[in-house]
Amino acid sequence: MAYRTGNRHQMALLPKSIEEYVEKDDAVRAYDAFVEALDLDQLGIKINPCNVGNPSYDPQAMLKLLVYGYSYGVRSSRKLEREAKHNMSFIWLIGGLKPNHKTIAEFRRKNKKAIKKVLRQCARLCIKLDLIGGNVLFVDGSKIRANASAGRTHDKAWYEEQIRHLDQRIDNLLAECEAVDKQEEHLGSSVTMDKKLGQAERLKQTIQEALDAFKESDRKKINQTDPDCANMHSKQGSHASYNVQSVVDEKAGLIVHAEPVPDVNDRKQFAEQITKAHEVLPEQCTSACADAGYANTDELAKIDAEGIEVVVPTQEQASGKTETPHAKQQFRYDHEKDCFYCPEGHRLIYATTDGKIGKRFYQIEDKKLCFRCRYWGICTKNKKSGRKVTRLKNEAVKEKLESLYRKTDSQEIYAKRKNRVELPFGHIKRNLKMDAFLLRGREGVK
Repeated sequence: MAYRTGNRHQMALLPKSIEEYVEKDDAVRAYDAFVEALDLDQLGIKINPCNVGNPSYDPQAMLKLLVYGYSYGVRSSRKLEREAKHNMSFIWLIGGLKPNHKTIAEFRRKNKKAIKKVLRQCARLCIKLDLIGGNVLFVDGSKIRANASAGRTHDKAWYEEQIRHLDQRIDNLLAECEAVDKQEEHLGSSVTMDKKLGQAERLKQTIQEALDAFKESDRKKINQTDPDCANMHSKQGSHASYNVQSVVDEKAGLIVHAEPVPDVNDRKQFAEQITKAHEVLPEQCTSACADAGYANTDELAKIDAEGIEVVVPTQEQASGKTETPHAKQQFRYDHEKDCFYCPEGHRLIYATTDGKIGKRFYQIEDKKLCFRCRYWGICTKNKKSGRKVTRLKNEAVKEKLESLYRKTDSQEIYAKRKNRVELPFGHIKRNLKMDAFLLRGREGVK
């Protein structure tokens, strides 16, 4: 059987037009239609075909290049330049334009705020196409490395020490420059001195910005390269990273809202992320679901107060451990008398409140009762005060949410969580090979 062989020197009677480079059902046409449907003025990208000077590249074509490239894991300006010259779908998408990497990088730099709004407009378009239902939202976070080294994360004392060294170095350089000026035969070396002085002053400015960041936040350590990121632990080790929050719709698993945050855990993110997702949706969701990492009663209470069904297990519920006969859940709380009764019927009275963590502490009325109890050593071993239990200020909300999570309908919603909210992270990290951000600063990362 004969082989089909290619011949790049074969003459064609009529050359193909760029329109014929891709098939009618090629996915790239969806990206083309999507960007064509975007309101660039609303995004903040100004179009003025009457600009004076050298013609610039069509902003719509540049946006198509970035959005399509990001969707297929091509993020760096140099790689986008290569695709625009060699990849048929990219060539078709931007009509044969060949912007260089500097032009691509400059467009991205000037339109950071506009580009991060694309996801919001994409979600609204999907709502019109009935691809997003907005009834059930899933929230999850994943750590993605920042464009910075964990070794460049320091505390306030380190930065203050560096400022002192730099001030001394700048004084020495200024003295050397002044000495050179007095000696005409060595004027040539003042260029080197000025360069060193400029480097020292720029470094001092960077360190001063890091010190200013301490005043604006309660963080104990800040990264010198990217002050907005934080050192975080993950399965891949400890790295300077961002905690990327994602809110995904149940219907087709599409992302409604995404945001990088410097928080090392998810405990303070639930209410904020659901609220921001509601800004995109035409109306608020009926159910909001997340894993036990979001189990912060104060945060969950904010969404529960809006009449939304909150499906988030506590750490105890997520662990699947069976309750012991003397766990706190077995103690009965008396609302009228503000006290607890242990399984043996002994009373625990209010002792104190920890305002920082919002907990009220209760202890056995007479510690001798614990010593004489048949469960001494099992229920408690505390010889000073006997058995203690704690109660949150909004413990009633916690109990309500625990009960809600145990319902059959809630279990069905929670069972869908992994397939919906974790799948996009897997695609982004594994298929698109996105294991780190290229830009620095939270605005660039967004």
